[in-house]
Amino acid sequence: MIEKKHIIDRFVSYVTIDTESDPNSDTTPSSEKQWDLARKLAEELKEIGLEDVSIDENAYVMGTLPSNVNHEVPTIGFIAHFDTSPDFTGANVKPQIIEEYDGKDIILNKEENIILSPSYFEDLKLYKGQTIITTDGTTLLGADDKAGVTEIVSAMEYLVDHPEIKHGKIRVGFTPDEEIGRGAHKFDVKKFGAAWAYTMDGSQIGELEYESFNAASAVVTIKGRIVHPGYAKGKMVNSMYIAQDFINSLPRLETPEHTSGREGFFHLTNMTGKVQETTLTYIIRDFDKELFKTRKEAVAKIAEELNTKYGGNDTVTVVIKDQYYNMGEKVKEVMHIVDTAETAMKKLNIKPLIKPIRGGTDGSQLSYMGLPCPNIFAGGHNFHGRYEYVPVETMIKATEVIVKIAELTAKNN
Repeated sequence: MIEKKHIIDRFVSYVTIDTESDPNSDTTPSSEKQWDLARKLAEELKEIGLEDVSIDENAYVMGTLPSNVNHEVPTIGFIAHFDTSPDFTGANVKPQIIEEYDGKDIILNKEENIILSPSYFEDLKLYKGQTIITTDGTTLLGADDKAGVTEIVSAMEYLVDHPEIKHGKIRVGFTPDEEIGRGAHKFDVKKFGAAWAYTMDGSQIGELEYESFNAASAVVTIKGRIVHPGYAKGKMVNSMYIAQDFINSLPRLETPEHTSGREGFFHLTNMTGKVQETTLTYIIRDFDKELFKTRKEAVAKIAEELNTKYGGNDTVTVVIKDQYYNMGEKVKEVMHIVDTAETAMKKLNIKPLIKPIRGGTDGSQLSYMGLPCPNIFAGGHNFHGRYEYVPVETMIKATEVIVKIAELTAKNN
């Protein structure tokens, strides 16, 4: 039985360490403060009895739980990221622990009238009677993905303390900079040495995901011509108006706020402009490889059309970079690893919720680096903001799923 207080204490010790990643930095990790938790995790893995614990020059942490069976079992892995999103501050996190949640509004911050309400966040209703950890309304919580980190460490500790549970060799890995799309960039798959792995980075209990978006970024640069406004007729070219044309040329309903399920989108994430030059930053997402290609072509075509309209080949330039691909193409080749996770959940009386990720995880890139890597629920909700929360009972269940996957892998091989 996973001890509840132990899970809470471990999770709180992680989220109170600020590990916000920095998209404007070129270093790995992108923020120096990520080292604080990375070093803590390396020491903690040693303390609970793992072997071959390492922390490399880029703050990637790895460790090994040796096999305790006398037959050959594939080495499996569990991975989570320890950075938090730059979308909202992760400094001075003050977790609030709500025992036996009554299903009503939770006052996160009385002074600022910040309320976590089930009338808006309906998933809260699933956790009536449970213990919920929330923010104080002034920061994010960091359950994305310190819940996953907590679960992996706790599961390894449980397996060390319960040698009667038979398992093969297990590798664990903790990564920086996942929130800015670089979590797997410098992950040493060969060193990790697993046949497959699971990221613990999902949300609601039961989530099991092996498909992700295909993803790209697009930076659109629009050049104008500045002239004194009093004498600008026929001479001034305002780049911001051309930017408006560009934005309006993309389908307005194919944006995040209008799409769900397997629908892709164009998302304008940033816009800076003056008369002389305007920059638009987009992310492009789609599950289907051909539709993904079509979306990228559409962005490039709009640039060509605007260049024709405004009489210059370099008035609008676009730089498109692929970020990651749908990991389903790789995981489908080894579907037994998804089946094992699904069976583990069912044996624990958890209803599997198999669906595509409307986003990406480290597993998206790792799957294309030779490490097939489905994603399993970690329990957090409302990521990247002040309304983030996690039910403790879900973290306990996720920890049990890890233990059961380890047990089933040894039994089935």
